[in-house]
Amino acid sequence: MLGILEGLSDVDLRRPVLPSAWTCVGLLRHLALDVERFWFGVIMAGESEEVPGSPDTAGEAAWRVPESVAPQEVIARYRLEVERSNQVIARTSLEAGPAWWPEDRWSSWRFQNLRQVMLHVIAETACHAGHADAARELIDGRRWMVLE
Repeated sequence: MLGILEGLSDVDLRRPVLPSAWTCVGLLRHLALDVERFWFGVIMAGESEEVPGSPDTAGEAAWRVPESVAPQEVIARYRLEVERSNQVIARTSLEAGPAWWPEDRWSSWRFQNLRQVMLHVIAETACHAGHADAARELIDGRRWMVLE
């Protein structure tokens, strides 16, 4: 993700290029909070779901980056959450079950272990990396993955 977005200006990181109006920096914030932090910090490590200092940052809100938040802050947050995720992965068995599960959201299914959570995060991140790659090409013509 960071390689795809590298070199974009703050204006371009905030520029929506699709009708859904998401931005590259919003996508990165979603990955930091709703993916890395949620799946590894909250689900696997059992940490609080609330993000300190940010009362409305989960779900749809994570995709919206206030003007008061610089894109570089979002990039730094993503790096921090990836590092925290790596720490959870390093100290947790692949067969370990979630420390917490949101029964109120998903009562009919459940990931059984870290392995399943990791596969989910890999798939979601890969999907969003494709979105970011397409957005980057629309912004300035640069293509991250070129298969010729």
